[in-house]
Amino acid sequence: MNNKIETKCIHEGWKPSQGEPRQLPVYQSTTFKYDSSNAMGKLFDLEEEGYFYTRLQNPTNDAVAAKICALEGGAYAMLTSSGQAANFFAIFNICEAGDHFIASSSIYGGTYNLFNVTMRKMGIECTFVNQNLPLEELKKYFKPNTKAVFGETITNPTVSILDLEKFAKLAHQHGVPFIVDNTFATPINCRPFEWGADIVTHSTTKYMDGHGVSVGGCIVDSGNFDWNLHKEKFPGLTTPDDSYHGITYTERFGKGAYITKATAQLMRDFGATQSPQNAFYINLGLETLHLRMKRHCENALAVAEFLSNNEKVAWVRYPDLPGSKDFDLAKKYLPNGSCGVLAFAVKGGRDEAIRFMDKLKVISIATHVADSKSCLLHPASHTHRQLTDDQLRESGVEPDLIRLSVGIENVEDIINDLKEALESYD
Repeated sequence: MNNKIETKCIHEGWKPSQGEPRQLPVYQSTTFKYDSSNAMGKLFDLEEEGYFYTRLQNPTNDAVAAKICALEGGAYAMLTSSGQAANFFAIFNICEAGDHFIASSSIYGGTYNLFNVTMRKMGIECTFVNQNLPLEELKKYFKPNTKAVFGETITNPTVSILDLEKFAKLAHQHGVPFIVDNTFATPINCRPFEWGADIVTHSTTKYMDGHGVSVGGCIVDSGNFDWNLHKEKFPGLTTPDDSYHGITYTERFGKGAYITKATAQLMRDFGATQSPQNAFYINLGLETLHLRMKRHCENALAVAEFLSNNEKVAWVRYPDLPGSKDFDLAKKYLPNGSCGVLAFAVKGGRDEAIRFMDKLKVISIATHVADSKSCLLHPASHTHRQLTDDQLRESGVEPDLIRLSVGIENVEDIINDLKEALESYD
């Protein structure tokens, strides 16, 4: 039965049989019992499916991963301890020392640091590109050792829309997968696989949880990228793995090769496991995701309209706002609304931004974003403070940019809070 996405939010993942708990149980156990050594040995050899140690797999986590997979329309999925871990695994699963990949420069500051500093120390080079360049210009950044293309559906914190079809075409013309962080849009508002993406990542900490209580991440594989068609580029998937008795993942697991390798190798060795309790909280958030995203988008548009008409506001960036530079892309890829996050600046620059933020009462200053409570921060002072001024400009983060995550409170209260703060100083 092909249910609508609202029904999938509630019913996918956990399928209880007669007499089983109706709600997803928390399998809060590190280990699982077997009656024979041989039975457990087959699990270690990847010859059979099952659970033996929660660092690798857990029934609660797998149920939540299956729900997110169904929402995205993917083939296989896995949970990670955070969105950062998801993005790291997504790239490192197919890149090794000496490899190269391409990423939009307009991505979250933490991901930029991961790609530009930490992974560079591991011998993996990332070239950051202006995502608004035409296809022919972007092609110039490919190298013989390029293994992937990465971008965010809605960029954080600049709230720009990635042209998914353009980047999918760019990646596939060069025989590499297109990886998309779909955190801000969520599968409620955009399903990147429908526009050519191959792998989707999420920080489930954001809208999927929705309540600021659970850190987590997820990787979803569409199952559509043919690793064997370009097998020389992806030896980790298409040649024998000595750490698992010579298994070749594409031969043994087919469309499940990518997620199986990420679980069997990366989760085994790095241990970036999501706790079953956190997965349980995310599942609760997923059940209302379709309701909350609608309210977030309605509130954010009303707030964007208010700010754009206030004389103390220098500029507003929100893709659903008529006249926005990404308005057409938003209507194409996110016709039901983008997200609850917008960017703006008050006149007077960085100092005035700080003064304004300190006057707010309902809206809190917080590193977090995309949950039920409205919050904001100043990226140049907070999430992006490790970047140089040149790097800030390259990623589109102006010194006066304020990122506002509009919650699901009464929108009049949100607007009144902004209005009073703007009027509190001359």
